[in-house]
Amino acid sequence: MKVRAHVIISGVVQKVNFRYYTKLKAEENKVNGWVRNLIDGRVEAVFEGEKESVEKMIEFCKVGPPNAFVSDVKVVWEEVKGEKGFEILF
Repeated sequence: MKVRAHVIISGVVQKVNFRYYTKLKAEENKVNGWVRNLIDGRVEAVFEGEKESVEKMIEFCKVGPPNAFVSDVKVVWEEVKGEKGFEILF
């Protein structure tokens, strides 16, 4: 079953390659969507794919890459919109 999760990650999540590692993990898990830095220091991402794969991405976001410190992850489940590929947005 395909699902879509809109995720906001808080903590020390910028300048630690969070977006780069998220893209690698998404491609590894065959998840589509995007990730970007927010002006307030948080990271925002959208993950679309099989439920199990999207849940793996959310679990990754709770830990993040080396040097990241994640203090909170908010997830909103949305209707699937048909994302193609995975992008780092600027």
